[in-house]
Amino acid sequence: MLVVGIKPGHDGSLAAIRDGELVLSLEAEKDSFRRYGSVTPSTLLEFAEHLDGVPDAVGLGGWDAPNLLRHRPIGAGYLGIEEGVSVPGRFFGKPVTRFTSTHERSHVMMALGMAPRTAATAQAVLVWEGVIGGFYLIDERFRLVKKIPVMDHPGIRYAYLYDLANPQLHHHRDIPHPENAGKLMALAAYGRAEDADSAIVSTVDRILTNAAWGPRTKPGMADSPVFNAGLRSPELATAAALLTRRIFQAYAEAATSLLPAGLPLRISGGCGLNCEWNRGWRELGHFSDVFVPPCTNDSGSAIGTAIDVQTTLTGDPYIEWDVYRGLPPSHDAVPDPSRWRRRPLDLDALARALQAGRVVAWVQGRTEIGPRALGNRSLLAEPFSAATRDRLNDIKQREDYRPIAPVCRLEDAAKVFDDASPDPHMLYFRRVTEPALAAVTHVDGTARAQTVTRDGNPRLHDLLSAFAGLTGLGVLCNTSLNFKGYGFINRVSDLVRYCEDRGVRDMVVGDDWYQWHEDMP
Repeated sequence: MLVVGIKPGHDGSLAAIRDGELVLSLEAEKDSFRRYGSVTPSTLLEFAEHLDGVPDAVGLGGWDAPNLLRHRPIGAGYLGIEEGVSVPGRFFGKPVTRFTSTHERSHVMMALGMAPRTAATAQAVLVWEGVIGGFYLIDERFRLVKKIPVMDHPGIRYAYLYDLANPQLHHHRDIPHPENAGKLMALAAYGRAEDADSAIVSTVDRILTNAAWGPRTKPGMADSPVFNAGLRSPELATAAALLTRRIFQAYAEAATSLLPAGLPLRISGGCGLNCEWNRGWRELGHFSDVFVPPCTNDSGSAIGTAIDVQTTLTGDPYIEWDVYRGLPPSHDAVPDPSRWRRRPLDLDALARALQAGRVVAWVQGRTEIGPRALGNRSLLAEPFSAATRDRLNDIKQREDYRPIAPVCRLEDAAKVFDDASPDPHMLYFRRVTEPALAAVTHVDGTARAQTVTRDGNPRLHDLLSAFAGLTGLGVLCNTSLNFKGYGFINRVSDLVRYCEDRGVRDMVVGDDWYQWHEDMP
């Protein structure tokens, strides 16, 4: 049985599950399209090109229509936990099951179906994102039997603080830009919640209790010391640290008081990308285990809707998957041999180039699902010099306060971090214990590390092993390979343009290593 899920709206995506296995997940932004983009005809055609048949069932995730059509939601709409609706239909002439369920359910089902199977008779799912914020109890038949609201709009409240401090804010948006939450996460590391004075405490209290947030409501907070204070101001850093703590505390208190102890916890929604909060759930001690999928934000909603279809038709939500279920690279061009010298990939030689300070554009296999580069569409560099962090941020045209993540062999994790547990999807903070790792240590002494095993990503693990043979540590800088404001690069033509524009002089595509001719400027 082939099931296809469709996620409309921002972070649009398409997902295909065949007989309980995720075979393809294509987010509209991937292949150098605009971040947070919607599914387009070209997305659908590319998706169809990589499937081997017409689906047996098509699930449309719910969404809100544009303002003019608020009375007519897309599919089942945004909110609600009711079971989806199935009706007979046709898809390119083939009889299919047509299905729709809400966006809210897509989050719940994605976290549930991607999690490891469990013998537990009940599970808890936390969905916290821009709009939704609450826990859900799931019974042994995978039914959503109870919703426990905690705080609505947690993600918007969080991102709003960034807008409040930004003197360059444009006032035409109703809600904060999606990327602001990630930027605030980086800035929170520069502050301490304990340093908040009464005015900053009042600011955070108002953000947590107000009913509306966004640029249009910003003037109502003009009396706050954070208002237009600047993105590098101590006021914003302190407020960000306090807001981070307060939001987590609100959810943790609800969990410990309203949920039975010992349940497995599955996390979904954009707030699941906050690595500090994820570590907090592990350390809370209330749950038997914690699972966060790599596509916890809306990028995984199409998978969630497809899982909802599968559960309706088979009674089983669980799927087999790995994080590399996106597109294979498109070899649509050959690097100009007058500019780029091609040689067979030699991992020992590449490790020496990295040790010498070269930045490498690294393209292997299929793209990652979700928003984080996990070793298949990455920029790699040595991890020891703070100048390397600054150079990578310059290449990516990012703010200088943004941290660079490390990728680390799992067997090296205990040597350099306080937590040696596996994290193949870069979802938990850990404290850096090795002073030499200056390029990947954030200002608060933490890092958002990806751990790699040979089974999970053999070629990247072999490169890390070669680097460890030179330096003693199998650790590298790893940041996403993309144009600013666009999804991961997937075409050789885009890769060449990117590297030539940004001064990246080494490209690895599969087994081929391209080096910029030394006599070229």
